[in-house]
Amino acid sequence: MSKIRVHALAKELGISSKDLIEKLESLEIEVVNHMSTIGEKEQELVKNSLKPSVEKVEKKEEDSSKNSNNKEKNKTNKSDKKDNKKNKKSKAGKKEEKKELEVGDDIIISLNSPITVKEFAEEIEKPLAQVITKLIGLGIMASQNEALDEDTCILLADEFGVEVEFKEPEAEKTIEEKLGLDFEDKESQLKSRPPVVTVMGHVDHGKTSLLDYIKNSHVTTSEAGGITQHIGAYTVNVDGKKVTFLDTPGHEAFTSMRLRGAQITDIAILVVAADDGVMPQTIEAISHAKSAGVPIIVAINKMDKPTANMDRVKQELIENGLMPEEWGGDTIMVPVSAKTGEGISDLLDMIQLVAEMQELKANPNRKAIGTVIEARLDKGKGPMATILVQKGTLRLGDSVVSGVSSGRIRAMTDDKNREIKKAGPSMPAVILGLSEVPNSGELIYAVEDDKVAREIADTNRASIREERIHAHTKVSLENLFDRIKEGEMKELNIVVKGDVKGSVEAVNQSLLKITNEEVKINIIHSGAGGINESDISLASASNAIVVGFNVRPNINAIELAKVEDVDVRTYRVIYDIINDIETAAKGMLEPTIVEEIQGRAEVRQTFRLPGNRVIAGVYVLNGKLPRNSMVKVLRDDIVIHEGPISSLKRFKDDVKELATGYEGGMTLDKFNDIKEGDFFESYILKEVKKD
Repeated sequence: MSKIRVHALAKELGISSKDLIEKLESLEIEVVNHMSTIGEKEQELVKNSLKPSVEKVEKKEEDSSKNSNNKEKNKTNKSDKKDNKKNKKSKAGKKEEKKELEVGDDIIISLNSPITVKEFAEEIEKPLAQVITKLIGLGIMASQNEALDEDTCILLADEFGVEVEFKEPEAEKTIEEKLGLDFEDKESQLKSRPPVVTVMGHVDHGKTSLLDYIKNSHVTTSEAGGITQHIGAYTVNVDGKKVTFLDTPGHEAFTSMRLRGAQITDIAILVVAADDGVMPQTIEAISHAKSAGVPIIVAINKMDKPTANMDRVKQELIENGLMPEEWGGDTIMVPVSAKTGEGISDLLDMIQLVAEMQELKANPNRKAIGTVIEARLDKGKGPMATILVQKGTLRLGDSVVSGVSSGRIRAMTDDKNREIKKAGPSMPAVILGLSEVPNSGELIYAVEDDKVAREIADTNRASIREERIHAHTKVSLENLFDRIKEGEMKELNIVVKGDVKGSVEAVNQSLLKITNEEVKINIIHSGAGGINESDISLASASNAIVVGFNVRPNINAIELAKVEDVDVRTYRVIYDIINDIETAAKGMLEPTIVEEIQGRAEVRQTFRLPGNRVIAGVYVLNGKLPRNSMVKVLRDDIVIHEGPISSLKRFKDDVKELATGYEGGMTLDKFNDIKEGDFFESYILKEVKKD
């Protein structure tokens, strides 16, 4: 039993909403109207208080049932008496039915949201002029075509003495779903498919080298500086069974796919160097894999090095929520060496074992559905897309559509650049023939013909335009309480970043202590260091907010947060974090004073004056540096000082501000520990009233 609206409970109990509201008031349970929700305890209280009357009704029904049985026993064989009895019974039945209508539930009108004034009048069967007059009486000036919100509809319905409820909005179907391009296959049609494995981990821990050894080819020789520059998909044979590996340049790509709703990975391989241990990107990779809900296998690489320390790595992984199987946990950890090949066969065995446990299946005999892994525009060949087929079989000459891109496959190659005519489930392929470059992570569908593909692409283009106009609001501390009330939020996802590990742990512990009946705090990622693009991507994909303690987002992260509409909060005091989250969950957040960023400048040179005073030679990267603003000094995106500007000059002249692209000199009040490469972030404190 969960929360229930008043009118729904009234219907369940067989009484009117009005009577139930009166009953709730007598039990000192506060409700506003029939649309209010009440908890499990209150429901039990109401039901217990109504038990005697319910028992009376049941007894009465039982007695009447007995009487009717006695009457049936005393039936006479005369047909006219039988007819009389039947007539009497039918009349009594009609009276009983009429009585039930009089004392039963109020008539509740179901409405769709949003609804216009004209539609509302039609639904409640009242004249339009009368509805508009009532709206004017409520202080609302609205024409017949203007939309009404739910609260206004309830107030208006109350004025007319009717009850309304709003239907649960159905999830908007895509054109592909409407056309039935994606559907569940019958169990008998499913056949085993290869697992799709994503290799993740910290930079230079040997992800690509490990994959090179497995597939016996050297991708790194064609890459700049031996670092992977693109997403690659490769299929290898392991003891006669195929495994598809995804080699990513970072977990941002992994999350960007999930951001578009594509869940293509079956298993995540986390590569950790035995001589280096758990690093910031390792922690981020763990968070991304856990957030996606895929099983993790840890490959502890570089075991051939004399400085390798596997136990230390395992201990660090335990601290980040991965417990080894041999220590009583459920995470498989395999020591390997991409250089000597040690442990590689064990790793592949573990991949097969986990894949078998998952029982991965797909139907190869249907129109194909896949995901775009990467896409680019080739000068000679046009739009090229690397795709991973998930269901069905993709064939040369098939008409396909992916988002706003459509076309007919005129060439198809496998991961080894060999021409192929078809690709089945879990198989990667590079295709040519699309009208434009599709987005990474976008689903791709095989359709009947080119005409259908173009129509779907045009519909998607129109939908994207519409979405931009009516952009979906992501969770923020300002709208958190409203989302809780609407039943949208069950848990609040938070990404925590701090200046040092100790601070991060303190913030995490404090946040997890916050208790609220409506919302559960869920820290999906935490780490030391500034707020970067990866944090924003993860927050966007998981509908989370980002909390920074003594750190700031870098320029790229700020821009991405604006694009993805992610709420980023930075603090200097732990109590302020706790207070903001608690009050937001209770609907009492009043953000009266906020920081408004004015601009950011980079320290290019420093000059030391007599008296140990330091002048910073700065270049304004974006925005402006006003003379009267406050400044935060950032070193590696960590705040090391905060205070006012002491002086601001351009050449020898004092100036009121420095604009984007200008150089100047500045000194800070009571702070001289300025170094080249530091950043100055200017801001003003602004009062903002809550809507």
